[in-house]
Amino acid sequence: MTSAKPHIEMASINLAEGWEQLPGFPAGIEVKPLVDDLDEATQTGSRTRLVRFLGGARTTSELVHDYSEEVFVLRGDLVPATAGDGEGTPSPSYTYRPPGTPHGPFLSREGCILFEIQYYGRT
Repeated sequence: MTSAKPHIEMASINLAEGWEQLPGFPAGIEVKPLVDDLDEATQTGSRTRLVRFLGGARTTSELVHDYSEEVFVLRGDLVPATAGDGEGTPSPSYTYRPPGTPHGPFLSREGCILFEIQYYGRT
């Protein structure tokens, strides 16, 4: 079976620039795609990307999707928006969400960078 994703070998990643606004999300939540052949219409493929929350950025609603998601908080803080002044889990931290798992909304007080893998198929 051949992947639609290209072979990438030890590519340098510039974390200071090249970020794009994450479509459908509030300002201050940005994405840096790494490789993506996720097709929600046919429920195939996977996506690997970096997501950055600027300090004070927050999502506005709960999310639910039909693919698996793994999130590794590389640095910074990402906490449930309902936490108020409560403590969140310090980075580094890891989350696995099976398809259909409700999550969010989230906020980042100091800003954060996430490594996300989203995929269809066996988990």
